Amino acid sequence: GAGAGVGAGAGAERCPAAWLPALQLLRRGSKAVTRHWKAMHFQRQKLLALTEYLPPRPAVPPRCLPRHTPEGHQEDGYVRVLRRQVEETLRSSRMVAVCQYNSMADEDVVTLRHFLRKHNIHVKFFLNEVVRPVLAQSKYRNLLPLFVCRNILLVSPETRAREMLRVLKGVPQVNLLGACIDDTILSRQGVENFARLPPLEASQGQTVAALSLLSSQTSSLLQQGPAHLTALLDEHIRQLREAGESTEPPPGQSTAND
Repeated sequence: GAGAGVGAGAGAERCPAAWLPALQLLRRGSKAVTRHWKAMHFQRQKLLALTEYLPPRPAVPPRCLPRHTPEGHQEDGYVRVLRRQVEETLRSSRMVAVCQYNSMADEDVVTLRHFLRKHNIHVKFFLNEVVRPVLAQSKYRNLLPLFVCRNILLVSPETRAREMLRVLKGVPQVNLLGACIDDTILSRQGVENFARLPPLEASQGQTVAALSLLSSQTSSLLQQGPAHLTALLDEHIRQLREAGESTEPPPGQSTAND
């Protein structure tokens, strides 16, 4: 019986059905999902849209308001230097053209500078934050509406509008917006009309010729009356002399009668 028990125990140990693992995996039944997404009713959507809070819009957009500068803030020295350069440029230039500048390759910018410098026209890159305060306190204040994007200045101590337009015609990335020539603010069309005018020396010569013609015509008209009167008097005197000579007797005939 003991041997049988031992044999039975050994058989139970060798039997895989009697071996239980230390970790058992139990599968439980999952719960059914009873809540699904459902579209909101149209009436509720309308109600939420009508009752949504909309903050009031400011009368002036914030980007259009002047920036608040704290009291006691000192202006940057570099900005003062740039503004001084702008003032000097405007003071020494008879022609100041404002152009809209689009992105260009560095080689194209160098070429543009070269062709403009041949006509004594210089390209100036200034930030609008630097230029606008200077223009606001100068005679160029009416050019302020043109500085709304990335701009460049074409300045020259001479009035080279014709040469400037000829160079800009081949550069579509630079668009002329307006200019101030000899203290006269002109639009793009005004600059084009100014470029069609003859040179100043030719205009002065035409003016002098026109004035000289008027004065010569006036002088001839004033002298025409006296000259005609003089001619009439000379003719009258000549006729009187001829009449007097015809009525006088010959000298020899009067002596014979005596």
